[in-house]
Amino acid sequence: MASAQDPATAQHPASQNSNGSSDPRKSLDGVVEKEEERKEEELISPDTSDAQPETRAVTGWKWILICAGLYCAIFLYGLDNTIAADIQSAILETYGDVGQLAWIGTGFPLGSVATILPVGKAYGIFNAKWVHLGSVLVFCVGSAVCGATPNMSALIVGRVIAGVGGAGLYLGMLNLIAINTLEKERPAYMGGTGVIWGAGTILGPVIGGAFADSSATWRWAFYINLVIFGVLLPALFYIPSFNPQPGVSPVIKLKELDWIGTALIAGVYTLFVVVLTLGGVEWAWSDGRTIALFVVCGVILLLFMAQQFFAILTTPERRIFPIHFLKSRTMIILYACTACGSTAMFTVIYYIPLLFQFSRGDNGIESAVRLLPFIIVLSFFIMASGQLLGLFGYYMVFYLVGGAFLLIGASLMFTVRAGTNIGAVYGYEVLIAIGAGLIAQIAYSVGPSKVPPQDMAAAIGYMNVAQIGGLLIALAISGAVFQNIAFHDLNRLLSPLGHSAQEIHGAIAGSQSSLFVNLPSDVRDTAIELIVKSISSIYALVIAAGALCFVTGALLKREKLYDSKPVAAA
Repeated sequence: MASAQDPATAQHPASQNSNGSSDPRKSLDGVVEKEEERKEEELISPDTSDAQPETRAVTGWKWILICAGLYCAIFLYGLDNTIAADIQSAILETYGDVGQLAWIGTGFPLGSVATILPVGKAYGIFNAKWVHLGSVLVFCVGSAVCGATPNMSALIVGRVIAGVGGAGLYLGMLNLIAINTLEKERPAYMGGTGVIWGAGTILGPVIGGAFADSSATWRWAFYINLVIFGVLLPALFYIPSFNPQPGVSPVIKLKELDWIGTALIAGVYTLFVVVLTLGGVEWAWSDGRTIALFVVCGVILLLFMAQQFFAILTTPERRIFPIHFLKSRTMIILYACTACGSTAMFTVIYYIPLLFQFSRGDNGIESAVRLLPFIIVLSFFIMASGQLLGLFGYYMVFYLVGGAFLLIGASLMFTVRAGTNIGAVYGYEVLIAIGAGLIAQIAYSVGPSKVPPQDMAAAIGYMNVAQIGGLLIALAISGAVFQNIAFHDLNRLLSPLGHSAQEIHGAIAGSQSSLFVNLPSDVRDTAIELIVKSISSIYALVIAAGALCFVTGALLKREKLYDSKPVAAA
């Protein structure tokens, strides 16, 4: 998530006219020019006798409550990105529908990535306070559905709904902090955003595993969101209202959104996840339905590209994707490398606990604790990368070094087997953590510096789509690889012994399945070895990500961050 940048998303209340209205068509260029004119006037004729120190609109205990509510929201957003990583086995023990296993992890980021761009537009059109509170409501509804779900299908729907609300929580944090803080203090508050989101993301598996192993059950991994928001929600009502277009009716504001682009991009991501979830599990890869879904997904992607390029049923200013960034080699590479870092980070977070559940018989909390070396090192390098970037400046080096660490660590994880020494696995985790930590966040600093001021908000949204989209694609692909390879290998081993396909799918769901319990010890050991090998195969995706990051990072300009010039706006 964005950390230390001041997104230009948020038009400051000072930009409103004296009568309380504002021009809805006014670009951030005008705000920037007026601010520069004001500073020049102060330099020419400073009036220090009457100068008053600038203060926030909200101070004291109310401001503390507002910050607590906002940071709590971003923590829960990060938490829900990964909390499902260590409760999958417990959920499948409840419902037994292993064919939909991948949806437990992909549902939440799918809802986020499909809506984060239109929600970002909404914050620039509607009252930011009420858009944020609406996002909190949607997030809580999704969490309630997940906790009370009677079946796997309802759980998936709840995860998607929560993801939609989560996108609003994240963007609300960025906008409301930018609107309600002073320029000199804003970087510190923005820096806290990345730290809090990261803490939630890396603690998700630990908290989820703790609930899954307790008498509370896995359902409280979702109910906990309702409890926390129930306590802190009153604090959010102290947020000052800010309407960037107070004189414009809601109907006209709704028309400003690119609804066609929103529907098309949501369709692309949804179909991509559906085909990878069903392919090889519910349907054969050669099945006409699988092929048809691939074709339809490709067609919708082409339609989205055409609609955005030619601004069909929208305008260049209102289209949902900042297509002019694709004219910049740097912005394209930053997008790809950010997706690579997200791929590596979330592959480890989701599959290291599963690896230890099978190879060492760990329960939920024990397997989550195995992530601690990864979590500690990842957190350190995410924070250190921001500091080092400010001191060193040459951002290309971070992608080269980070890509190399990903490539080495993932290659070693690819060789892991059931009997591999635990210390070795920890070491391989750490190598990936170094690489992912170096590249996970710095695009949020580099990207906005490469665009004009009026495009800073779009640059942050662009990088966030890369990060969440990379997570979604990684989980969809890794889920398909794991399900297909594990089932193929186990089927050859167990079907001659009279076990059905349904029983084999159940075995893939968790090491505590009834099939594993009843297998002869030698057959069980062989089965576990095959499953661990299939988990290791997933790291081919991280190897590819590391190689892509290393190669494309070498194509970045050899320049310091603050010596670079913005690309021309299109």
